[in-house]
Amino acid sequence: MTATALAAAENRLGRETSPYLLQHKDNPVHWWAWGPDALAEAKRTGKPILLSVGYAACHWCHVMAHESFEDPAIAAQMNEGFVNIKVDREERPDIDAIYMRALHALGEHGGWPLTMFLDGDARPFWGGTYFPPEARFGRPSFKAVLAEVVRIYREEPDKIAHNADRLVQALRQRDEKEAAADLSEARIAALAGAMTRAVDMRRGGLDGAPKFPQWSYFWLLWRLAIRYGNPTALRAVDTTLTNICQGGIYDHLGGGFARYSVDERWLVPHFEKMLYDNALLIDLITEVYRETGSELYKTRIAETVGWLEREMIAEGGGFAASLDADSEGQEGKFYVWSKAEIEQVLGLEDAARFCAMYDATGEGNWEGHTILNRLGSLDLQTQEEEQALAAMRAKLLARRAGRVRPGWDDKVLADWNGLMIAGLAHAARVFDRHEWLKTANAAFHFVSTRMEKDGRLTHSWCDGRAQAPATASDYANMIWAALRLYQATDEDDYLGIAERWVAVVDEHYWVAEPGGYAFTADDTPDVIVRLRVAHDDAVPNANGIMLSNLVALHLLTGKPRYLEWAEAIPKAFAADLTHNTFGHCGLVAAALDLIAPQQVVTIEPREAGVPPGGSPLARAMFELSMPGAVEHAVGAGQGLQNPALAAKGLVAGRPTAYACLGPQCSLPVTEPEALVELLRKQRAAA
Repeated sequence: MTATALAAAENRLGRETSPYLLQHKDNPVHWWAWGPDALAEAKRTGKPILLSVGYAACHWCHVMAHESFEDPAIAAQMNEGFVNIKVDREERPDIDAIYMRALHALGEHGGWPLTMFLDGDARPFWGGTYFPPEARFGRPSFKAVLAEVVRIYREEPDKIAHNADRLVQALRQRDEKEAAADLSEARIAALAGAMTRAVDMRRGGLDGAPKFPQWSYFWLLWRLAIRYGNPTALRAVDTTLTNICQGGIYDHLGGGFARYSVDERWLVPHFEKMLYDNALLIDLITEVYRETGSELYKTRIAETVGWLEREMIAEGGGFAASLDADSEGQEGKFYVWSKAEIEQVLGLEDAARFCAMYDATGEGNWEGHTILNRLGSLDLQTQEEEQALAAMRAKLLARRAGRVRPGWDDKVLADWNGLMIAGLAHAARVFDRHEWLKTANAAFHFVSTRMEKDGRLTHSWCDGRAQAPATASDYANMIWAALRLYQATDEDDYLGIAERWVAVVDEHYWVAEPGGYAFTADDTPDVIVRLRVAHDDAVPNANGIMLSNLVALHLLTGKPRYLEWAEAIPKAFAADLTHNTFGHCGLVAAALDLIAPQQVVTIEPREAGVPPGGSPLARAMFELSMPGAVEHAVGAGQGLQNPALAAKGLVAGRPTAYACLGPQCSLPVTEPEALVELLRKQRAAA
């Protein structure tokens, strides 16, 4: 055996930093990480590539690993027939996106683990998701799949080449039909009716199961509710968030939301906790709180930020990616309870009160165990009763701390950190929690200093290494974070960083024809295609976020080029918006910022060491929902860059506010109540 072959005959994942890849470092499979060496090995050997994509908190990824990748016989079959490449989808979302889209082109439902078969040029020719070791669940056995792929690759190369050509063509294909993006007020307002009809108005969320938080959908629906005064749409969002906050999808002891509910009641979560879900829910719940004043929302935000600060801050101040669904090899074991254990911790009297409130019974509500929830009574109890329940929860949380914890993925991802920083900065202002702003600033500092190389962001940081090329979402979300921090602190450095990153994303991600931002940069070396889409996913699409960012930058700086770039985005995706409007809720919501760009500025007398934003007038900005508005507090004499505001100042030395729609600004306002009424009128469609 040659030295090269000897080097290949091993599992190489022990040299990686990704917690997910390290979960597989002891598999008997000769895994490679994605990269030029692995791709070169496929060419050298003439073997097909078996690409396996997953993530650390993925339950079914663990199942397939235990059943197949830890089985010596199956591993031997994989090693004999394939060059096996393992990818952490969170570390390389660009690779995951390409091959997941290829799976969809095959007519298959997506999901993880993603199992794709590629030729020596990394072109996909077939694939699936989870395969059991023996045929079951209507799926073929993994062993049979491996054998058949090897046979066809060897005996029918023309079929392989044909499939690969067709799939790559499908990846590059876009809708070439001419279309104008109809984003008129009338058409957008009309969306609310169809959207609310798809909502389960009793339990919230979209009808049926499973139920996901669906941020893009409910963010658009909330904007429609506010702009067009639609009470049904408002109720749909409020019902959804109330059930999420009281359901089993929420961790009632430790705070934080699981990724989704497998049932239609929000009772049974898929127990993994992802940073991005919690970031987006913090932001949306905070915005809805501004309109409803719900004490439930205020409580859940504080508890979730407490969980974030206690459990999700990685070394250096960045936010970690996720917590696993499994512990001790069992899904949800860390989180569920028996009535007997609750009685042991609380005593019989308190346990009876607690169990009645949190649906804990002797038989349990899930596989003989209890998932704590308050779906039986969605309203909060009296302040005295809630305080008593909080004391009981603290005792149970202390008991839970002694259990074997789920796996912690401490990767710091730029895009997910951007979402959390933006959401946390928003919550810090609305709830007047300066310590939350410090936490957001620490994470921003980590990403903007440790995760930049030669003026360019990287996507992931783990174990002292910044790696993986940045995606458009890394830049879009971190620009959003910078703009939120700038509005909260009035520190010019944040605005400067946002503008610098916009220049990078414009140079390396914008596609001149037909327009829009590609997911990968023009100099990303190891992708077979550059995807350019604007549809919604579990996380917001970069094109929608950038649309809002560019409008905000235009309002803050007055520079016309930002508005020109913003106007080009919906035009670039006009055909997609026409043919699949509800698949692009994030982009439609962002388009409202183009239709009615709104900015509120409060100017306050300068006080040494006191940041602006603390006056009753500035606090009044947050007394009603202003989705999409740029809300900025500045010190007197700061010199606003937007020409429409450049000459504005204090009236009689008092804090003074100006509310603007595009270039048209109001007369000065000095009374909080008057500002609230002005904003209530301005936010509504004419």
